[in-house]
Amino acid sequence: MSREPSARERALRWVRANPGNALLGAAVVAVSAYVIGYPFLVVKYPPITDLPFHAASTSILRHYWDPSFGFHKQFTLHLLEVPYVSMYAIGALLALVMPIDMAVKASAVVMLALLPAGLAVLFHGMKKTPLWGILGLGLVWTNLTHWGFLNFMGAVGLYAMSVGFALMVVDRPTRGRQWGLALSLLAVFFTHIYRFPFAVLSVAGAAVLMYPATRRIKSILLPLLPSLAVFGVWRLVRQDNMAMDAKLGLFPERLKEIRDHVIAGFQGPVGAHEQQLFDQAQNAFWVVALVALIWFVAFGRWRHLESRKLWWGIGVTLLPLILAGGFVLTYLMLPMRIGPWWYVYPREATTALFIGLAVVPDMPRAWWLRLPLVALVAVAVSRIGFLVAEQYYDFNKATADFQRIEKLVPKDAKLMYLVFDHDGSSRRTTPFIHLPAWIQAEKGGALSFHFVGWNHSPIRYRKDDPNVPPPVPDRWEWTPYRFQVLKHGKWFDEFLIRQHSDPSARLAADPSIHLVAHEGSWWLYRRVQAPSLNQFREEDSR
Repeated sequence: MSREPSARERALRWVRANPGNALLGAAVVAVSAYVIGYPFLVVKYPPITDLPFHAASTSILRHYWDPSFGFHKQFTLHLLEVPYVSMYAIGALLALVMPIDMAVKASAVVMLALLPAGLAVLFHGMKKTPLWGILGLGLVWTNLTHWGFLNFMGAVGLYAMSVGFALMVVDRPTRGRQWGLALSLLAVFFTHIYRFPFAVLSVAGAAVLMYPATRRIKSILLPLLPSLAVFGVWRLVRQDNMAMDAKLGLFPERLKEIRDHVIAGFQGPVGAHEQQLFDQAQNAFWVVALVALIWFVAFGRWRHLESRKLWWGIGVTLLPLILAGGFVLTYLMLPMRIGPWWYVYPREATTALFIGLAVVPDMPRAWWLRLPLVALVAVAVSRIGFLVAEQYYDFNKATADFQRIEKLVPKDAKLMYLVFDHDGSSRRTTPFIHLPAWIQAEKGGALSFHFVGWNHSPIRYRKDDPNVPPPVPDRWEWTPYRFQVLKHGKWFDEFLIRQHSDPSARLAADPSIHLVAHEGSWWLYRRVQAPSLNQFREEDSR
């Protein structure tokens, strides 16, 4: 009885039989590494608005039991109640062997790489070439990434991956494919919980839609069980503010806003150039899609197909249109805010566009005919990646003063930070507003404002504990002028302020606070406790 070849052996055979397509696959991986990874290599602290707090949360997970960071006395962990943990877990593991800033950037790269990877699996599940995964790079550097919704972006890629594995399972339910579906659904759950119901419904819907071609549905049931079981446990232990309680409506006027919600990373001349590059990438998409469609029709791939293969082609054409249409509907119906969750409905525009990419017909089979299609898309998305890298490089120079002054903040400090001036970046949304959270990521301690205070994070402040900083009013970080040193500053011993003019007057009411350093637009102050009576007596005895 002959032994069935392993997956590795089958892959090697395929590479030997298809060297041209193998080289194209390697080229797509290289382009993906450049577009996603290169911008992170030219900057220490990327100008992604929320990334500093992702870094702080990653560090809390990594150094939770390290007393020199002071995290255990401040926080408790709730990794199942609020299961946004995959990005933090990846970063914490990487931080075991590399500095925290590098680990966080690497985990961000993993989240963004799930977009082309997930799209490639979806195309493969549709029985099209996974080389089309390169189209996913066109939506990597969109508004959601620049804000820092990295776990959402990763979950969108995993969502596409789940649907791709579902198609493979109903087509030919091998054990490896069922494991792929089960693990991808679990990954969606632990990356972004609100993508999980969409993923389960889409997997089930794909199986039903493809039934005329496959005559299978039961094969997806077993892979659904692990994630549904975990979801059931989560429903029992979840926080109250994790419940979905949204007031829905229908707002067709939002269709005019889609471009701003998808492409709005930079401002000024850089923003105009960004829009131009995205327009060129869009044109490249339409060109390759049209070429693929013409090739499909001209060479009659759809002719003389048996009924099941014909139904398969119809199904995989309708599937992305139905899924994208569903996300367009959620974009038109959901509110901007649900409880503590903000920027809710705009996210669905990017999701709809991403899933809609899968409607593109398959490429020609010959590698030399695929080469110009891949090259056209590669050039378009690489230009976007290079623009982002340029802005990241400039931001690294703009934050040189911050990098110098943060070295003077002691470890495990109680840090009050106030950002009054936000100029110095081409970003449309300020990347300075949370920048001091990198200090907590690298040195521990406490911050005056933290996302943890919203109670929708897997990390939570301890209740009624003197080691926890006092709460701040809503939108405190955006309105620093409300700060009053005698009212809000008593608990803190370090004060970091970004302001072009001297901010000493804001702290003058507390004489124990003194200027330590001034670097560029950053000012560092420290509370110096008055000497005690015993200290005076010791000095006199000397």
